[in-house]
Amino acid sequence: MRIGHGFDAHRFAADIPLILGGVSIPHEQGLEAHSDGDVLIHALCDALLGAAALGDIGAHFPDSSDSYAGIDSRVLLRSVIDKLAESGWQVGNVDMTIIAQAPKLAPFIPKMREILAQDMKSNLSAVSIKATTTEKMGYIGREEGVAAHAVALILAATS
Repeated sequence: MRIGHGFDAHRFAADIPLILGGVSIPHEQGLEAHSDGDVLIHALCDALLGAAALGDIGAHFPDSSDSYAGIDSRVLLRSVIDKLAESGWQVGNVDMTIIAQAPKLAPFIPKMREILAQDMKSNLSAVSIKATTTEKMGYIGREEGVAAHAVALILAATS
């Protein structure tokens, strides 16, 4: 077994949908990025890739490539899962934290868990997502953006 950690943060921008964990969240701003800006999936991809010593999300899906402009981050996650399988690994469990002052995310977490479990070909019980604030401190507290941390445990694939 191996453990990996991932982190991502993006600033808010107007006229962009807010997507977190593959779920569209009603909010007046979304996250500025080359892809859809889903910081939760980006942190998760980095945690999974890191656990398998396969580099990071930028190495596999560079923001300098037009082919990833605006891409749904769920496509990236499914690709990462395929890369893990090709390297002899499978997801054991993942634990993630979204850090956002606004919007309130608790109502959306069950759907995020379902989507990510499906995309990772995992049991729902292997996917943990939490949300917290920074109590109005820093760039997140000023509602300038959102960040996410992810920890992933991967296991040698069974035949």
